[in-house]
Amino acid sequence: MFKKSINYWSFEGGLAGTRPVREVLVQAKEAGFDAVELCLGDTGDVSLETTEESAGEILQSARDMGIEIASVATGLFWGKSLTANDPKVREDALVIGRKLVEVAAWLDAGAVLVIPGAVDIFFDPNSEVVPYGKVWDRATEAVGKLAEHAKTHRIAIGLENVWNKFLVGPMEMKMFIDQFHSEWVGAYFDVGNCMVNGYPEHWIEILGERIKRVHFKDFRRAAGTLEGFVDLLAGDVNWPGVIEALKKANYSGYVTAEMIPLYRHYPGVLVENTSRAMDEIIGR
Repeated sequence: MFKKSINYWSFEGGLAGTRPVREVLVQAKEAGFDAVELCLGDTGDVSLETTEESAGEILQSARDMGIEIASVATGLFWGKSLTANDPKVREDALVIGRKLVEVAAWLDAGAVLVIPGAVDIFFDPNSEVVPYGKVWDRATEAVGKLAEHAKTHRIAIGLENVWNKFLVGPMEMKMFIDQFHSEWVGAYFDVGNCMVNGYPEHWIEILGERIKRVHFKDFRRAAGTLEGFVDLLAGDVNWPGVIEALKKANYSGYVTAEMIPLYRHYPGVLVENTSRAMDEIIGR
């Protein structure tokens, strides 16, 4: 059975980290979600300054409402890459990764989303370009270090397939994960992100039980850019095929909608529309 979840960034003020987490939990619960994926930022209720005590208060609020914390993501790895050329930046990224794991443990989230590295940053034309081989080696070293921390805290590391020109196919992702021989390292599979050059159902079949968490996004192939990300059911994702593949892979955990960008007007409607679409997709 799938658990219907939604990402914190899908709410007004989420990307900026200004929306109180408790308000998001209330809105998500009212919209029919089982869980929320929280996001570690520079500022806000969940940040690098978050303490075990403050995280515990968030967790208690969620439990009082009857809603779960599905996982913890972060966008901080785009600015501090685990595979950057600068060793200081790489060390800063490891600090972020360790904090991410700790916060997830305090929130009883079970898993974190990690961007393992990047050849370049697709939305920043001034970003450095790191050779693929170096990205692989540096990411292997970094994830290996984080895996030990994750094992200690019993938090799964989910490596996301993103537009980073790294691990661009399911076989690459599978090989990268398998080298760690760890139950605490797996995939955070994003359905929409692979649409630009593949089919999500193929990825799911190959990654199988390596999948720790799943992002739901839809995408129109004809756009081929960030403009291609659209509301669930408005794109080209073969949702029946995705659900069938997830079931064959014995995946029955959280499926989290990551809906960016927000509607220009009345962004709260996006949450309601997403909930309705997910009910159809997962068969509620």
